Amino acid sequence: MAFEPPQRLVRALGETAPDGGAHWLERLPGAAREAVAVRGLTVERVQVPGGRSSLVVLVRTADGLPAVLKLAPARARPESERAALAHWNGLGAARLLEPFASDGALLLERLHPDVSVRSLPEAKALLEASGTLRRLWVEPPAGDTAHVFETVAERTGRQAEAMRTGAAGDPEVEPLVSAALAAREELLAGPPEHRLLHGTFRQSKVLSAERMPWLAVGPDPVVGERAFDLARLVRDRVEDLVAQPSGAATTRRRVKRLAESLEIDQERLRGWTLFRAVESGVRARRVGRGRDAELLLEFASWL
Repeated sequence: MAFEPPQRLVRALGETAPDGGAHWLERLPGAAREAVAVRGLTVERVQVPGGRSSLVVLVRTADGLPAVLKLAPARARPESERAALAHWNGLGAARLLEPFASDGALLLERLHPDVSVRSLPEAKALLEASGTLRRLWVEPPAGDTAHVFETVAERTGRQAEAMRTGAAGDPEVEPLVSAALAAREELLAGPPEHRLLHGTFRQSKVLSAERMPWLAVGPDPVVGERAFDLARLVRDRVEDLVAQPSGAATTRRRVKRLAESLEIDQERLRGWTLFRAVESGVRARRVGRGRDAELLLEFASWL
């Protein structure tokens, strides 16, 4: 099999990797063939459109069990994902089928890759997604595994520097960036909350499954406060929100509803939602995704 990377993955690497991911993409077909062979897997197909940070291959194990083989560059932190999935052990997330792998590939329980909670009506989708997220918020592992995970302070520190650079000299963006950076400083001033977080949670990351109705996939785990994790879910279907005449009011109601349902401080959720939306908007603007940037920054202005 050719293991052709989907265009979505190629585009994403072109936006984020220093060399556009060229070196990793060049080695990918060979790495995929080797990973399949060493595990005795039977390949069904490459998942398309797939993810923005990894090649996802639908396979069957030597015992005929449907599974997913996932290959990602080191910068996507696959070992952090492995550690989180091992710690969750199938509670709220896809189960890791192979605890250790010298090649860095992940062998995972296969869910229904084409059916996410995003296919549900919005209110039901938010309910199911938030219920899944609640199950993931556990104490992080102790001992040697703990160092694998970034903290919210560390991750947002890197993002804050990129935001400052991206907004420098841009009067359209600078006020929102200043507000987002101020919100981050205030949010990090208090004693930190230590929970293992999904890190990139949204409706499309929650897939239909056999052993449970819905399970999460694709974490980029981080340790910190729950409001940071929930903040990404607040802006789901942002294009629909912006298209509504009442989008701003709907957004504020969503913040309130999600905060109350998951027992999170509403102002902290609002602050992290602002920071994460502005960070994503500035990043989209920097790589030329103008429409995405426009949507995200308008959304952020409502907060």
